[in-house]
Amino acid sequence: MLDNSSVTAADIIATFRASIEQRQTFAEPYQHFLVDNLLPASVARELNELPFSAPTLDGVSGRRELHNDQRSYFDTQAMALFPIMRPIADALQSPELTKLIATAFDAPIDDTYLRLEYAVDTDGFWLEPHTDLGVKKFTCLIYLSDLPGHDELGTDIYADKDTHFGCSPFKQGSAMIFVPSDKTWHGFEKRPINGLRKSVILNYVTRDWRAREQLSFPDATVRV
Repeated sequence: MLDNSSVTAADIIATFRASIEQRQTFAEPYQHFLVDNLLPASVARELNELPFSAPTLDGVSGRRELHNDQRSYFDTQAMALFPIMRPIADALQSPELTKLIATAFDAPIDDTYLRLEYAVDTDGFWLEPHTDLGVKKFTCLIYLSDLPGHDELGTDIYADKDTHFGCSPFKQGSAMIFVPSDKTWHGFEKRPINGLRKSVILNYVTRDWRAREQLSFPDATVRV
């Protein structure tokens, strides 16, 4: 595993800022954004190498919550075990970066909690179209894996629940971003996955989020 012991929250903030400043904005089928190099390249590589396993699907997929007992997060235990996670969480909890996110994306994240999921998907995985509307106030899907064929494994984007529009590019360190609304339909069409498809799902969630054990800082909301 790479040695990123010297990576700091300030490094993460700087990389996020530079990436967000170069964001691509799309109006259709709903406002969303694409960014590259959201994390330092060495950090993205090390995250990709973390030894989390994919949920055992047993032929069942379509919603991540179907396998809640097998999901992984940047929670207190994981951040202690894998130190590379901590500066990322610290950066995303910081007023400097939360203000930048709120301003750049008009995201209503003041007084929300940081939730970072380390998602590992295997062949047979798919997600039905959904919007994230509700307790999630910001969604950023950060792509990590770089195996052959993974450039075809981006998030599927829909004009409505039944109308496929396109697919975001999937490359290490890139991300798709949106502020959830009743139009932000996205999912993952079932298609072959070579090896493990890895990503980080960044959300800011309201105080109504019940699973506090999933949060990076369950006792502290972010302030913009």
